[in-house]
Amino acid sequence: MTDSPLVSAEWLMENIDAPDLRVIDASWYPSWASPSNAGRDTYARGHIPGAVYFDIDEIADTTSDLPHMMPDSVKFSSRIRKLGVGDGNRIVVYDANDFFASARVWWMFRHMGHKDVYVLDGGLRAWQGAGGELEDLPPVVTGGRHFTPRVRSDLIKTMEQMQTLAATSAAPILDARPSGRFNGVEAEPRAGLSSGHIPGSVNIPSSALIGSDGKLVDKAHLEVLLGKCRSSPAVATCGSGVSAAVIALALAELGNYDVAVYDGSWTEWASHADNPVQKADA
Repeated sequence: MTDSPLVSAEWLMENIDAPDLRVIDASWYPSWASPSNAGRDTYARGHIPGAVYFDIDEIADTTSDLPHMMPDSVKFSSRIRKLGVGDGNRIVVYDANDFFASARVWWMFRHMGHKDVYVLDGGLRAWQGAGGELEDLPPVVTGGRHFTPRVRSDLIKTMEQMQTLAATSAAPILDARPSGRFNGVEAEPRAGLSSGHIPGSVNIPSSALIGSDGKLVDKAHLEVLLGKCRSSPAVATCGSGVSAAVIALALAELGNYDVAVYDGSWTEWASHADNPVQKADA
């Protein structure tokens, strides 16, 4: 494959019939911005031939009050097997919404110890732009392949761990939300949450990492934005753990595959009154 976490539409076209390759559609839209099931509806209207649909709101810890939290390894493995994905598969994830939530699903597989997973650079738009066809019928999934989780606990952070990081500055905290929300001058889209950021964190809006063509910006641009973290531990956060994974993906493109994601992100942090909140005028 490649040292990059990305593959091109052209590469996918050349390799899509490989027997060990599995393609996953992870299209997802925030509930506060789009109708319910918008991602699944996008998949149903047309997807890359053979792709199965990964719903981050269903393959999640649905007992949590927080949105799309990482499920335990038992549930993840069970759901993945039902999608026909298992050990020995090369996985390519894509979406129709500028890495929402293909980067998240890529990170989920890596957290579960599966290294042979990649993201289609530019997503569905790149596939169609390269002449790729779509189908609107779900594929016939052949199960039976076992998925063995090898959980990397270092790739996920809890609120308690983030409290320690905020107090000690032991590793950079990179926040992917828009600058207005990060600085506390624009409202959060989730009702009841104050805006602002975890003390000591740095704002790297995920939109700055994505070009107008829906692809990750080039390495030179990534180096300017993220170069200080290319070879050191870092933690990415956002509103609910989705766009944070775009930062993790971008740093992997620079060679750092060990970036953790704060799964609860701002939704969890700001829901606890005891957690300190910093704003631009602090």
